[in-house]
Amino acid sequence: MKLQKLARKFDLPCFVCEDINDEKSLEKIASFEPDLLVSMSFDQIFKGRILKSYEGKIINCHASKLPFYRGRNNLNWVLINDEKEFGVSVHFVDSGVDTGDIILQKCYAISDEDDYSTLLKRAYKACAFLLYEAVLLFLNPPVKSYSQAGFVCKRRGSGDELIDWTLSTRELFNFIRALNAPNLGASAFINGVLIKLYKSEILKQEFKGAIGEIVSVSDEGFIVCTKDGALKIIKYKGEVALG
Repeated sequence: MKLQKLARKFDLPCFVCEDINDEKSLEKIASFEPDLLVSMSFDQIFKGRILKSYEGKIINCHASKLPFYRGRNNLNWVLINDEKEFGVSVHFVDSGVDTGDIILQKCYAISDEDDYSTLLKRAYKACAFLLYEAVLLFLNPPVKSYSQAGFVCKRRGSGDELIDWTLSTRELFNFIRALNAPNLGASAFINGVLIKLYKSEILKQEFKGAIGEIVSVSDEGFIVCTKDGALKIIKYKGEVALG
């Protein structure tokens, strides 16, 4: 449920700020005399004045095992990098990107059955519960936290979705499931036609063919040769044929 709709349901004040750091937003926030500011899936960076005014009173929930995978598209990257778990972290907000001291953190296993869509659903649910748990801590200050050091994930851009068939079978499998969402999808040009790939399966049997060559097409999908095996594409969008 959208935040605005939820606020209306419970008769709570709600406003959308174009710039969290401008004078209008700062005045609006100050009018509530808040004890705590909570951020989740927020696409703006808190800057000088608001950070100074509410030092130690702004927290954020980030869907990664901080200090690793800061920044954007982190759930895509954990799959691409073949991680075996992903994390959810609640941390204080500072002037960096997801660099503030960590308050709470939980980790969850990733299986080969997972893809971007399943991780996103799990992360949304986990973030909500962990944020609630963190907010309760502020009822009995001081709130304990610990510092972090790690790396930032870059935001994925146009062209990043194109398949590189020279990758290993496992890397291709991870790449495809990392982009499994209706508005995403890994992309490949097959016989000059753009195809969107959403789900694949690593095959154990051997097939003869060049890297990136389609060696079989059926109602269940199509099989592509890789440098170290074969991959069966079982969910895709587009027309595929041999040759």
